[in-house]
Amino acid sequence: MKISYNWLKQFLQVEWNAEKTGELLTDLGLEVEGIETRESIKGSLAGVVVGKVLTCEQHPNADRLKVTTVDLGKEEPVQIVCGAPNVAAGQTVPVATIGTILYDDKGEGFKIKKGKIRGEESHGMICAEDELGLGSSHDGIMVLDKDLKVGTPASEVFDIEIDQVFEIGLTPNRADAMSHFGVARDLRAGLIQHGINLELISPSVSNFHVDERTLRIEVEVENKELAPRYCGISITDIEVKDSPEWIQNRLKAIGLTPKNNVVDITNYVMHELGQPLHAFDAQQVKGNKIVVKTLDEGTKFTTLDDVERELHKDDIMICDAEDNPLCIAGVFGGIGSGVTEKTSSVFLESAYFNPVSVRKTAKRHALNTDASFRFERGIDINFTEYALKRAALLLEEYAGGKIASDVMDFYPEKVEDFQVFLSYENAFRLIGQEIDKETIKNILASLEIRISSETEGGLGLTIPSYRVDVQREADIIEEILRVYGYNSINFSHKLNTSISFDSDKEVKIENIVANQLTSLGFYETMANSLTKEEYISLTENLKSEHNVEMLNPLSNDLKVMRQSLLFSGLESISYNINRQNNSLKLYEFGKTYHKYESGYQENKHLTLFVSGDRTKESWKVDNKTSDFFYVKGVVNSIFGRLGMKNLKSSPIKSDVFSEGITLSLGKKKLADVGVVKKKVLKEFGIKQEVLFVDFDWSTTLELTGNKKVKVMDLPKFPAVKRDLALLLDQKISFKEVYNLAFQSERKLLKDVDLFDVYEGKNLPEGKKSYAVSFVLQDESKTLADKQIDKIMQKLQQTFEKNLDAVLR
Repeated sequence: MKISYNWLKQFLQVEWNAEKTGELLTDLGLEVEGIETRESIKGSLAGVVVGKVLTCEQHPNADRLKVTTVDLGKEEPVQIVCGAPNVAAGQTVPVATIGTILYDDKGEGFKIKKGKIRGEESHGMICAEDELGLGSSHDGIMVLDKDLKVGTPASEVFDIEIDQVFEIGLTPNRADAMSHFGVARDLRAGLIQHGINLELISPSVSNFHVDERTLRIEVEVENKELAPRYCGISITDIEVKDSPEWIQNRLKAIGLTPKNNVVDITNYVMHELGQPLHAFDAQQVKGNKIVVKTLDEGTKFTTLDDVERELHKDDIMICDAEDNPLCIAGVFGGIGSGVTEKTSSVFLESAYFNPVSVRKTAKRHALNTDASFRFERGIDINFTEYALKRAALLLEEYAGGKIASDVMDFYPEKVEDFQVFLSYENAFRLIGQEIDKETIKNILASLEIRISSETEGGLGLTIPSYRVDVQREADIIEEILRVYGYNSINFSHKLNTSISFDSDKEVKIENIVANQLTSLGFYETMANSLTKEEYISLTENLKSEHNVEMLNPLSNDLKVMRQSLLFSGLESISYNINRQNNSLKLYEFGKTYHKYESGYQENKHLTLFVSGDRTKESWKVDNKTSDFFYVKGVVNSIFGRLGMKNLKSSPIKSDVFSEGITLSLGKKKLADVGVVKKKVLKEFGIKQEVLFVDFDWSTTLELTGNKKVKVMDLPKFPAVKRDLALLLDQKISFKEVYNLAFQSERKLLKDVDLFDVYEGKNLPEGKKSYAVSFVLQDESKTLADKQIDKIMQKLQQTFEKNLDAVLR
């Protein structure tokens, strides 16, 4: 949320600099995330001065150019080539001198340089109003008052406003601070604690009166639960035009683009007082009646952004007497009832809508507006009429309007201020020290919390309606503490701590593995368990019907619980690569979430991500790119540390891998290890190879914790290991190599393992290289070389015949 310091000073005449005020706001809980200097005219016309045209002659080489000499208040006049049709001798004009930076309507700057135009030197530029940011006209140069002194800086001639704008990270509970007036109210309370007691100046509406009762628009609210209060008023004789400059400056400072006086005034009052307003073209309100109601499911409605939307049966709508929808209440207006240049009368709305209903509607239609931001957090229901009168008076003054009806005010059940009792004992206990009782009373008074009763043990308090977040005694204590100052609370120099011994075996195992991975150069990540629903489409292994969906998601990017840790990890890989951190080794302990017919299920996983070089670049060590063999070694070292040996390798089945293996113990799968498909990486903008390991951590913990010790004789006869480097087509998988090997030799072949994959330089197009190891063993005798060679030759011939393999 942006807050203009100049605007803030309209309510509170504080003399502190912006940095000091920002520190106090942060201490009060309105965290200032940054302070930006804003100028009503970018660059503040630095380098632009008042000049006087002494001579003006036709350019010798161009029909549309003039050669002028201009007095800038220096010893010698300068020559400037000008193309404006209205330039003439004797004029007083604004001149951008050499070195001046001017800005276009997009905020991009260009520097005025000395140059030649069609052979004639030019030492500056005589400016039009659009070139200076003073207007939109480009018909000719600006002609200034002839009485202005030559050489005077233009910044002294024109009213340029320089402002500091606070970027406040507003927490959802602080609905009372969603406006400049609300922030000023809080700032005043903080200043009082610093011994500065300033008057809080609120805009006066005492001059409000009905000019003529010529346009009465009735108000009907069908459901008081959805709209507990609805105020409106008719204003005629409106002239839609540009807003006054001071309103435009206020809106521009907080990042809003001025549109016209009617719309700007509603926006101005909303950011001033926190009450959203909406102006309807009164001629579009059929039957001179406003009806607040819900419409049938699927009703079509075109909003101001020219998008046709289907309404939900619970959306609060503003309609006319003929049930024509005019506006989605509290969220967005309709294109047919908005204010245009032809508008001559308006119906001005100021209301309180049910916060929950507004929030659901905004989420359903993916509309996040300034109005919905305020309504869904809860505005002050007792401020609606005051804000309406404030806006009506501004429309009278700056749009020439006449108030043409009494205020229509639907408010059947007045909301009473909330009552809370504060115990001094509880306050001191939660704060951690005793605070003077008079100080507490002064703080409460500065927050407009009234003391309705007082006893020796505490205070009976009345909470103002705008503090919708203060409903409990603990909330009151928090208010006292934040205004008193957290930094003012004494703390002990004695540090107390407790030592606990964690007996959780699973945590111990995780810590063992985490320490091992960290020692290998891996960094732990913790990704959000919420993710995009679209990621499911990247693999056939995951099903959309198994998604655990959020009932009220914060955004479409956080709509479902993750079914795999792969995609959140690839987001981290992409984020780092985009910031030139290309060599990555990451790991994460996390859960996946699934919805099955039998119910919801959570599974524990450990995932590894490796990409780029194994080690940091150094003159001591040759850079080696991380590959499948390296990652498989890391995985084996983890299982070895957990005492799990003799793992079985089999071809991987997951379609997110281009190559890989599955490691199992007995019939239980422990991990998938492989290279992520380029098609998947492309979705994340990743162009380099990424190796991924997915441990079924629940199964790993189960087998680690309940592993039985089995004693058996060591093999009497040694096993023999042989390797083959095979050149294969890229479409061939390790699974085919694995199955063919066991089909060829069933008796003596004990294991087949893929320990390296190479796809790169010096290989024919469409080919890849597999490095495969074969373990042979005869339990009754030692294998002879002749027998081993025969088996390996048989395997080689099988691969050549069935896979067109070539031995490298």
